[in-house]
Amino acid sequence: MKDFKKIESPFVRKVIDGYCIVTPEITPGYEWVFEDESVMAIEKLDGTNVSILIEDGELKGIANRKNPIHFFDKGASHIVMGILESNGRGYIEALGDGQHFGELIGKKVNGNLYKIRDHRWIPFSTYAQTSLKYKSWGKYPKDYETISGWFKELISLFSIKHGGEKVFIEGIIFTHPDGRMAKLRRDMFDWYEGRRHRH
Repeated sequence: MKDFKKIESPFVRKVIDGYCIVTPEITPGYEWVFEDESVMAIEKLDGTNVSILIEDGELKGIANRKNPIHFFDKGASHIVMGILESNGRGYIEALGDGQHFGELIGKKVNGNLYKIRDHRWIPFSTYAQTSLKYKSWGKYPKDYETISGWFKELISLFSIKHGGEKVFIEGIIFTHPDGRMAKLRRDMFDWYEGRRHRH
């Protein structure tokens, strides 16, 4: 199983005190994020990347990044339970054969930002793109200052839809219909206060 490809920022980043901070300069080749009307802004959940492999309609494999997850591995039981929970909620039924990527969230993942009682695997190509899409994207100018201000106030759609405590979004994945993607996180902006991802 392949690892999820690294997604770059549509703004050029500069390393300041060991952290990558975005600048107003657009990353060469990422102009499409701001120019193409078909681009969607999807919530990036604060979880861990997990993929599943489906062959002939059956689940054949699970991986956390490049690490295979075995069904009877007690240390990874929350990942298996998250996939089973999502299957019960109907999140997986629309997925066909192939490797599918998503985020696992819940009690044992990154401090459980969304305060859910279980674990859930959220597939990116189906649930995230249909239920975690921001309709406000594109209603305002797509310049650095406007996007920075938009990010400051952006509340997690997942937290709203699932009745949890309303929390600020971790980030956005910009997706183009042809498969191109770009990523912005709150902690990439210079105004962010809190723990950042290291460079």
